[in-house]
Amino acid sequence: MSEVHSFSLQRYGGIQTRHTCPSCGGKRCFTLYVDENGDALADDVGRCDHESACGYHKTPKQYFAEHPELSGNDWREASDGWRQPKSSVKVKQLKKKQLCIIQEDIMRRSIRPDLKSDFTIFLGTLFSEDVIRALVERYHLGVTKARDVIYFQVDVRGAVRTGKIMKYNPRTGKRIKDADTPFKVNWVHSVMKHSGLLPEGWELTQCLFGEHLLADKSLSGSPVALVESEKTAVIASALMPKYIWLATGGKSQLKEEKLSVLSGRKVIAFPDVDAYHEWKEKLSKVNGIDIVVSDVLEKNATESDRNRHIDIADWLIRWREDSVRISGVDSPLSSGAIQDNLSRFHNPGMNLIAKYLSPSSWAEVESLMDDLDLLPVGVGIIDPI
Repeated sequence: MSEVHSFSLQRYGGIQTRHTCPSCGGKRCFTLYVDENGDALADDVGRCDHESACGYHKTPKQYFAEHPELSGNDWREASDGWRQPKSSVKVKQLKKKQLCIIQEDIMRRSIRPDLKSDFTIFLGTLFSEDVIRALVERYHLGVTKARDVIYFQVDVRGAVRTGKIMKYNPRTGKRIKDADTPFKVNWVHSVMKHSGLLPEGWELTQCLFGEHLLADKSLSGSPVALVESEKTAVIASALMPKYIWLATGGKSQLKEEKLSVLSGRKVIAFPDVDAYHEWKEKLSKVNGIDIVVSDVLEKNATESDRNRHIDIADWLIRWREDSVRISGVDSPLSSGAIQDNLSRFHNPGMNLIAKYLSPSSWAEVESLMDDLDLLPVGVGIIDPI
């Protein structure tokens, strides 16, 4: 009977398990695909950790498509030269493993609305204290002694999968990526393993950030908005609370098995400005989910926006600031040119609010209203939560 090999990305076991990327040349950033015996398939079959800067990812399936001569032969034998065939090679998914989780009280003890992380300090430049407290509780935002934020991943059943620990600049809200800053991104399960609080065989299975909100019966009829980063989901949920904002946690985490929990929901995906085509391609292959990829950034982003790699949260913040600035004037903007242009909007809501906005923002606002099926209810400064 022929032997069947399973391939998966090599588990981290020290720097010796991370290699040089064949694409960008980065040191110790490349993870190889290995079989159940720990043998690497080939030096160029794996994934680079630098998802945005490099994005190289070659799968075993692609490798065998490039090497049809290996069909019917054991890959380890053929890699050393043509030898007596031993078995056929098939790539299959690994058997589903038992779900490993973290005790809920670990998460609960780190959620301290009264103790600010650098991320929630930044949120204070956008929202009131009541709004920030609601966001902390809604998304289970933890905080470390070093004031790093913890984005806990809690699945639809309420099980805590892990928590991503991240550092931010409290003034700008940007991630700290300085080479001199250690542990720019860390994980709760990694810290617990290092401290001996989790068994050696504990393995991570991620879920969508914010997935627990899908179990909230009060939100059962709400559509879902899907973004890449946890920060974006948190901020956008305050600015557009009509939607359940969830995050994949990274470009490489846009996986069908991870998205399956969205079955039966109306989903709008908002890729970052530099990821529209990648998300469009990947999500077109996802079956059983009603999902639309928004092109609001693709259509409206400026060259400066693209250079800054903005996401939908950046766009919403700018839109709100522009709207507040304009609507804060004693009398609404009114001119013959503005009034003459009101009739050209196909979205009736724009006819109600265009005179309050800068003409330069009309196209962006109308596009967003179309994508999100929005209608204006009034003009002025509001507390979104």
